[in-house]
Amino acid sequence: MKKERFDCIVIGGGPAGLMAAYSAAKHGASVCLLEKGEKLGRKLIISGGGRCNVTNAKDLEELIKQIPGNGRFMHSAFAQFNNQDIIYFFEGIGVSLKEEDRGRMFPTTDKAITVANALVSQLKQEGVHIRLHTEVERVLYEQDACTGVELKNGELLKTKAVIVASGGCSVPQTGSTGDGYKWAKAAGHTITDLYPTEVPLRASDEIIKQKTLQGLSLREVELTLTDPKGKRVTTQEGDMIFTHFGVSGPAVLRLGHFVSVTQRKFGIVPLQLTIDLFPERSIDIISQETWKLCEEQPKKTIKNALKGYVPERLIPVLLQKAELEEETTFSHLNKQKWQNFTRLLKSFPLTIIGTLSLEEAFITGGGIHTKEVDPRTMQSKKATGLFFAGEVLDVHAHTGGYNITIAFSSGYVAGLHAAQYTLTS
Repeated sequence: MKKERFDCIVIGGGPAGLMAAYSAAKHGASVCLLEKGEKLGRKLIISGGGRCNVTNAKDLEELIKQIPGNGRFMHSAFAQFNNQDIIYFFEGIGVSLKEEDRGRMFPTTDKAITVANALVSQLKQEGVHIRLHTEVERVLYEQDACTGVELKNGELLKTKAVIVASGGCSVPQTGSTGDGYKWAKAAGHTITDLYPTEVPLRASDEIIKQKTLQGLSLREVELTLTDPKGKRVTTQEGDMIFTHFGVSGPAVLRLGHFVSVTQRKFGIVPLQLTIDLFPERSIDIISQETWKLCEEQPKKTIKNALKGYVPERLIPVLLQKAELEEETTFSHLNKQKWQNFTRLLKSFPLTIIGTLSLEEAFITGGGIHTKEVDPRTMQSKKATGLFFAGEVLDVHAHTGGYNITIAFSSGYVAGLHAAQYTLTS
């Protein structure tokens, strides 16, 4: 068996692994980056719809609020390398960024490959040894210390530090197949329950089954999820889209965490989701405006009079739920039924039966227990020389550049302290 030695080995060529390898090398360690796939940055390249939302520019307090999965764990990491540092880093290596709605930061090229190529270029400049098509069988430990890795082909790579940045179980086609959990378990770590988050939702309503609204997008709506006892779980605002299985889009993806957590608490039971199409307007204002529209066009059917105010494909569905005929004109409008119609504009109901699978989610909830990892260094409390970064940890955020911020921040911190550990031990 061939033997080779590096100060630090990084497992995983995603956002966390790339940043970890860069940071470790930048701080003086000899680094080997192992990636089992054919190229680096596969998840990075498809992130943000292929545009790569590299971080979010909001202040740190808001950043933590957007991390429902153990956000407080990231305080120490953000103190060392936060979203502003990420922005400075990329602009410093020639990746010009622009800020879009809700603080999301994108490369001005609108191409994720720009980000991936720039990162890989930095690794090469720092002398990182990159090995593709290289799969790790296990991480090696001796007397509660990490000593290296064994590859699938039996090859041994000796080292003082290993950074596990192998991702979760979501989007497995990018190489995230949960390998890191077994290596952490071997060191004595606890793996909390895994579940899908940042994930589309499945609904059981007839309009979903019949694909009545499939492909319809709604902008700037407000979505409220309630539990089986009728208690509000959360309200999220933003854009959404109806699909053949339910609903998706940024606002819906943020609900994914709460659906998963609520159904873990109550069991796989239906949950109520209501859509407020006009969150900035009261029901009285909506009632007055829609009534006036119909009153000013008395010869038109209400279906036609409402075009431009309500998404056209949604009008027949709303009228049917309010028990109003599409061909009704203003002179035949029933006020009670009209009130029912306007109420639907503020609380259109859907029955959520669950999420898509963990493999179909964008992010994995759960992972390596954060109480067993030093938040200041990302080093294991179970085995010295073992570090973690990114989605393999039990830390996850909402959509909007927050998860990749966790990946870059934890990766940088893990690389920094892994380098310091190897150079002083």
